[in-house]
Amino acid sequence: VQQVESGGGLVQAGGSLRLSCAASGNIFSIVAMGWYRQAPGKQRELVAGITSGGNTNYVDSVKGRFTISRDNARNTVYLQMNSLKPEDTAVYYCKMVLRTTPSRLEYDYWGQGTQVTVSS
Repeated sequence: VQQVESGGGLVQAGGSLRLSCAASGNIFSIVAMGWYRQAPGKQRELVAGITSGGNTNYVDSVKGRFTISRDNARNTVYLQMNSLKPEDTAVYYCKMVLRTTPSRLEYDYWGQGTQVTVSS
């Protein structure tokens, strides 16, 4: 299974970016998808998650500004980021929990990370 992230970059405060993460390979089903971020000197944190049923959750600091969505047909998860702040600067990683067979075994797969930099 491979995951390819795209959409990061440099943006001014108040601007927007849209991250994408597409998975390919031996995928039977995707259980859940999420976006994490890690700023220099800080631990990686969950930013937003979405289940196979479409339930979403967000860290408090991005509520009302970020929106996670998924395209099941394309095995892709998106993160729309609006009203970006300098404190959103980090490397963003997508994570997918998926099954490669009809069994209940689930595996975590991570994207390579994409840099998001918000200037003040």
